[in-house]
Amino acid sequence: MSSSQRLWLRDPIAVLAEGAERGLIVSDGVIVELVGATGPQSTYDLVFDASRHVIIPGLVNAHHHFFQTLTRTHPRAINKKLFPWLQTLYPIWGRELTRDAFRLAVRVALAELLMSGCTTTTNHLFVFPADMPDAVDIEVEEARALGIRIALTCGAIDLGFEEGGIADRRLMQDHDTVLADCERVLSLYHDPQPGSFTTLALAPCAPFNVTRPMMVETAALAAKHDRRLHTHLAETEDENDYCRQQFRCTPVEYLEDCGWLSNRTWLAHGVHFNEDEMRLLGGHGVSVCHCPTSNMLLASGTCRTVELEASAVSVGLGVDGSASNDSSNMMEAVRHAMLMGKLRYGAEAVTHLDALRWGTRGSADVLGRFLLDDLRFSGAGDPLVRGPQRRPGDGRRTLACRRWPTGRYRSRTAPIDAWRGRQGLSLGSVACTRYQSGQIASKTRRSLLIFRLLLWPRWVPTPPRRTRSNPNGSGHRQISHDEGTARAPELLASLNVQ
Repeated sequence: MSSSQRLWLRDPIAVLAEGAERGLIVSDGVIVELVGATGPQSTYDLVFDASRHVIIPGLVNAHHHFFQTLTRTHPRAINKKLFPWLQTLYPIWGRELTRDAFRLAVRVALAELLMSGCTTTTNHLFVFPADMPDAVDIEVEEARALGIRIALTCGAIDLGFEEGGIADRRLMQDHDTVLADCERVLSLYHDPQPGSFTTLALAPCAPFNVTRPMMVETAALAAKHDRRLHTHLAETEDENDYCRQQFRCTPVEYLEDCGWLSNRTWLAHGVHFNEDEMRLLGGHGVSVCHCPTSNMLLASGTCRTVELEASAVSVGLGVDGSASNDSSNMMEAVRHAMLMGKLRYGAEAVTHLDALRWGTRGSADVLGRFLLDDLRFSGAGDPLVRGPQRRPGDGRRTLACRRWPTGRYRSRTAPIDAWRGRQGLSLGSVACTRYQSGQIASKTRRSLLIFRLLLWPRWVPTPPRRTRSNPNGSGHRQISHDEGTARAPELLASLNVQ
C-alpha cells in the first residue's frame, strides 16, 4: 500500500467519534473522512473489515519513570508509603542501575505502553549514573525503534540523604553538568512541529530531593527556550510536612517562589491541594497528571479531579513508574481513574467518558500537544465501556449499523487504536499486536492502532457479513477480516504520520 492510497476502516463495532458510524478513511497518515451512516462521500482504494473492532483515540501517558520497570514488586519495598518506599529503593537504584539495564527498562516500558493502547508517552527522567550520561539519547533510540511518540524530559536530583533529602548520590550529576545537558538535548530533540515524534521538557524530580537553586535555574532555562516544566508535587501529606519544615511554606507556595507557576508547567499527582491552591494553579494555567494506580498502591490519597477541573486546571492521566504501579498499562490507568472517581464523587458523577477524556485529550493538553475537540462516542456505549470496565454482558446492541445476537461474550484486547478527530487530523503511531498461543508478537508501524475488543465464543453465532456494491467501480480490492488482520502491518506500514 502506497502512502497516497486511501484506506477505509469499514464498519467497526463502535467509534469514539461523532459522524463516523461506518468508520474512517485514512490517507498518508491522516484521517481524511469520518464515514457516516450513508457511507463514504469520497473515493478509497482499499478496505479493512473492522467489524470485529472498535476504534478509540490513542491513549496519552503524562507521567512515568521507565527505569523503575527494573524494580516492580520489589520485596523490600512493598506495603510501604512513599517516603519509606523511596528510602528503600534509592540505594538499590544507585547500586544496580546501569546503562544496559536502563536500555532494557526503557524498551519494556514502551512495549507495555503500546500494548495497552498508548501512542504518546512522557518519561520523567532524573537519574544519571556515571555510565549513562546519555540516558535521554537512549530513550530516543528506543522510542524511534518502536515508533511511539515521546515527550522527553531532562531532570535532576541533587539533594541526597546526607543533605536531608531523599535520593542516592550515585544517581546525581553536578549542577553545571545538569544545565549543560539540558541545553544539549533541547537543541537535539525538541521538535515543536505538529505531530512530531519527540519533544522535550525540563523536569527536576521534587522539592524533597532537588535544591532551590536547581528549581530556580531550571525554570529560567525553560522560560528562555519556551519549554515545558514538570515535577512531582503534593503527592502525600509527608511531602507537605517536609516543605513546611524545610521551607516554612506549602509545596504550592514553594513552587510559586521558585518561578514555576505558568501555563508551561504540569505537575504529577497533585493529591493534597486545598481550594485556594487549586484556584491559584488554575489561574496560572498549571496542569496536573492524575496517577490513580500509584496513588492506591502507596496509599497516597485521591486526586481531586473534579475540583481541579472546576478550578480551570487541565487533568491528564499517567501510569507513573512501574515500581509504584507494577505495570505500564495505560488502559488500566483509565479504568482506575474511573473507579476512583466514582468512589469519591458518586457513580454518575465520573463516567467512562471522563476517564477516557483524561487519558486522551486531557493528557495531550497536559503535555502541550495535539489539541483535540471533545471526545464523542457514536453508538450504544456498552462495548466501549467494556474496554475500560472489562465486564461481560448482553451482546444485543445496535452498534455501528450492525445488530449482534444475544449472548454473553468475553473481552480480549490487543491495542490497536487511532487518534480520533476531524478531517485532516494526524494519526497516532502504531502497535499492531497479535496474541498467539500466549505469546505476544508486537510490530510497530506509523499508522493506526485498531483495538480488537471481542472474541466470540463458539456458541454465539458470528454475525453474517453483508456484501455491498462498490461505489468506486472495480478500482479497489476488498480485504477480508482474516486477511486484513494478518496483513495489517503491511497494509498500514506506509501511512506516514504528519
